Amino acid sequence: MGELAAGQRCEVLIDDLGREGQGIGRCGDAVVFVPGALPGERAEVLLVRRARRHWWSQLERILEPSPARRTPPCILAERCGGCTLQHLDPQAQAAWKHDAVRQALQRIAALEAEVQPVVQADSALAYRNRAIIPLERAADGRVRCGYYRRGSHRIVNLSRCPVLDPRIDALVSPIKADLEATDWPIDRDCHAAGGLRHLALRVGVRTGEVLITLISSHERLAGLEALAQAWMDRWPEVVGVTLNVQPRPDNRLMGPDTRVLAGRASLRERFAGLELSIATDTFFQVCTAQAERVVPLLLQALATMARPASSHHPGTVIDAYCGIGTYSLPIAAAGWQVEGLELNPGAVALARRNATANGLEGRCRFRAADVGTALAERLPGAEALVLDPPRRGLDPAVLAQILAHPPPLLVYLSCDPATLARDLQQLVDSGAFALVSVQPLDFFPHTTHVEVLSVLRRREGNAAA
Repeated sequence: MGELAAGQRCEVLIDDLGREGQGIGRCGDAVVFVPGALPGERAEVLLVRRARRHWWSQLERILEPSPARRTPPCILAERCGGCTLQHLDPQAQAAWKHDAVRQALQRIAALEAEVQPVVQADSALAYRNRAIIPLERAADGRVRCGYYRRGSHRIVNLSRCPVLDPRIDALVSPIKADLEATDWPIDRDCHAAGGLRHLALRVGVRTGEVLITLISSHERLAGLEALAQAWMDRWPEVVGVTLNVQPRPDNRLMGPDTRVLAGRASLRERFAGLELSIATDTFFQVCTAQAERVVPLLLQALATMARPASSHHPGTVIDAYCGIGTYSLPIAAAGWQVEGLELNPGAVALARRNATANGLEGRCRFRAADVGTALAERLPGAEALVLDPPRRGLDPAVLAQILAHPPPLLVYLSCDPATLARDLQQLVDSGAFALVSVQPLDFFPHTTHVEVLSVLRRREGNAAA
């Protein structure tokens, strides 16, 4: 085949999916990305533009469909970028995610680990306990609210979203109508004078309590408190309405300052037999039921320790990137002494509050600190280290401290198989740790994202001096 050019049609056999859910195949020797195509399908595509190492194309016609292809449950799925795999059967989604984890470990870390079957969600719909939805006001004054169209910065207007918990999904349309009735400016990119940027909704799945948050670049919104109180009066399940100010013209969703307009700053949630307070601007996994399934896996790993925790001589577990104590508290409730490390002071304040509310303040100590710096002091002598870092994985300073003071047990919860594989390679290749188990969990049905819980054990003779 000769030199390819934009506007050319090709027949492509799809053999994999990319990180954004696009099909990947070849046209001759060229790699071609095909949004909407699935592995195993033969498709006719139109080449659109050339990137550095591949071509982007438009799906023209499916010549041989995959048996795993299905009609998406959402009518906006083909346009909306919020979900990328709704056209793929859930069992096939799980199989692909399992293979994605296995391939990342092999390709990046050269690890031939046994990857356990994916722990799937009980429901692939109505599972998200939180939504942050971009806003815009059209030229005719109408408010548009929705996620971005695939590969663009254009909003796909929505009134309902089937992956949201129904209790927050039902609020999207009436809130959008109320915002439309105001004269507030909406400028999500801060291109003009600023104004509203996003609508954030959060629900306590087990309690039904709801928080509504407006994210704006400024506070100059006349009648804001009155509307907030009206929402509280209209919907008894709404326990708080807040305003978050994010004035910077960048992609950061929320700013550092949140103030209460009506009601409370946080909602209550029941998690692993405990009660948590969760604010609008603190991290909590979006799928409550799947996050809860991590708890017995954590406790099972800790139970294998040579010196198990007891009421007389509890072992110490360091929970790095602990957030509001989501996993610190269940570990403490099982009898361990826990030291939580978290950079966000607001999350640390909530973690302490949650420990007190559950009578665990005697077993938990939370510290607002940089994880890499704090580990140098706290890691020596610890029985185990639990890691739940952001998507970028572990900073070099964190890895350096772990290798300088390797704990007997390390449990790593990751939301990105690629950065997990990078970090596992350094931990295992150092000779300090052996990889014991790899367990994927699907926290994000209908997307390419997958959570992975890895357990490592310190090799004999590698204790810190």
